[in-house]
Amino acid sequence: MTTAAPTAGLVPADLDATSWNNVSPLFDSLMAREISTVADLEQWLIDRGELEAACSEAQANLYIAMTCDTANEAKKAAYTSFLENVAPKLKPVRFQLDKRQVELTNSLGLSGDRYEVLSREVNADVEIFRDENVPIQTEVDKVEQGYTETIGAMTVEFDGEEKTLPQMAVYLQQTDRDVRERAWRGVAARRLQDAEKIDGIYDQLIAMRQTMAKNAGFEDFVGYTFHAMHRFDYTPTDCAAFHDAVAQVVVPFKRRLDAKRKEKLGVDPLRPWDLGVDPLGRDPLKPFNGGVELVSKSKAAFDLIDPRLADMFATLGDGRNSDGPANGAQLDLDSRKGKGPGGYQYMRDRVRQPFIFMNAAGLHRDVETMVHEAGHAFHSMMCKDEPLLHYRHSPIEFAEVASMSMELLSMPHWGGADGFYPDKANHARAMREQLEGSVSMLAWIATIDALQHKIYSKPQHTREERTAWWLELDERFGNDISWDGLQRERETQWQRQLHLFSHPFYYIEYGIAQLGSLQLWLRSLDEGESTAIDSYLHALSLGGSRPLPELFEAAGVKLDFSVGTISKLAERVEAELAKLPE
Repeated sequence: MTTAAPTAGLVPADLDATSWNNVSPLFDSLMAREISTVADLEQWLIDRGELEAACSEAQANLYIAMTCDTANEAKKAAYTSFLENVAPKLKPVRFQLDKRQVELTNSLGLSGDRYEVLSREVNADVEIFRDENVPIQTEVDKVEQGYTETIGAMTVEFDGEEKTLPQMAVYLQQTDRDVRERAWRGVAARRLQDAEKIDGIYDQLIAMRQTMAKNAGFEDFVGYTFHAMHRFDYTPTDCAAFHDAVAQVVVPFKRRLDAKRKEKLGVDPLRPWDLGVDPLGRDPLKPFNGGVELVSKSKAAFDLIDPRLADMFATLGDGRNSDGPANGAQLDLDSRKGKGPGGYQYMRDRVRQPFIFMNAAGLHRDVETMVHEAGHAFHSMMCKDEPLLHYRHSPIEFAEVASMSMELLSMPHWGGADGFYPDKANHARAMREQLEGSVSMLAWIATIDALQHKIYSKPQHTREERTAWWLELDERFGNDISWDGLQRERETQWQRQLHLFSHPFYYIEYGIAQLGSLQLWLRSLDEGESTAIDSYLHALSLGGSRPLPELFEAAGVKLDFSVGTISKLAERVEAELAKLPE
């Protein structure tokens, strides 16, 4: 898999980094290079970054190709081969480079603000690395892939047609309650067919992750992963405080919305299939038809926000591609059978171009996903000229500010003749849905994060205990709905969350980032949209070069998830909702 490098140097422009034989001599040369001055070390850091960028991009392209076509055995085998034959060899080599980097940094006195974040994080990586964890991580990656393949293979026969699970979501917005119920039950039944298999996958992942933590000298995977994820600015105790604040502020907010929904729908009780339909009985929003139209209407919104955003977005493509990363494509948007679940943006580090993967089915949710992933792409593009690879990626807590802010800041521009909602009433509906979700989502985030803390604090738990924890958390944070006759379906709702399987503990970041994004959105209301966008782009341009609190400050917001902050934001959202027509 050949890529073109943006600059000449240690790494050949046509390097095929899917082969260990091709990259191994280059790593050897880095280890052997004589470094005697700070200037030598700075060039060494850049060269190291470009070699690791080539390896990262090789994996990225293989992963993207596999998730875009999970049924393709050749693509699956290519990705698996990388996981088995290249990734395990990269880890110990990187560790040796990390150790040398720490030694050189200390001996040559490489210091100051420029290297503060880099040194802190590499030191943490050196502390946590263990050779015996390398083969375990390889197995973890392969088991995670099994979850992706299992979900990607799920389809439902509905009204005589085979539908993917993302395509089934449109039926949950139908005004006919019978249609909604049949759709919900059909998807739930299909998920239950593989529930035991998915439970087994999760059991394997928990056990392997706990072993890795023990190997590294940690009591459990909670402490290990906080260290590995460079969470220097908050702790598990802070996460528990976030859970409590959400229970105190957000859950009542969400359940007030549930009560209004039940009244407007005229149903009692509210059921799981009643949560996606318009409460006033209007037909589902239809913001676009197909990936090409999704792109053109997104471009129209970005044109109205700021030409800098529109220009960056225009470089991604027109939305026609359905063949993954082939031929340098940067978008694969439409849902289809065999495509992996979810949506993501993946930066190809060598060519310094992002790729956006989606399962678009013509829903408003897809609009949210498109502008969300575009925000990630803007982030990648805003810092693509940073010489140090390490700083071309930011802490996840701030990376999600880049994406979530775009959902809120683009909201006023979804209307207009060329937009998603030319009809003003539909535009108002979409904005209401976005604002309600921006606060309500914090409850689901707290649920998933709290579940992970319970699971990994007691890794030897039984499936029955895990189910009990889930039900307890659903009672604490969930919607005010009836699950009568749906006990097993309720017990397995957590299995829908991809992050539990592929990105452990990567979910609280969404909550922290949403609070930052809401603050930035308030700045746009109070200080003007251009002020907010200028701050947004400035903060994005910093990449990961500054500590997390400073990145928030650069955007003019605070890293704060206290009860006071959450209350202030929820109250303002309710005030803005009151201004919108129903």
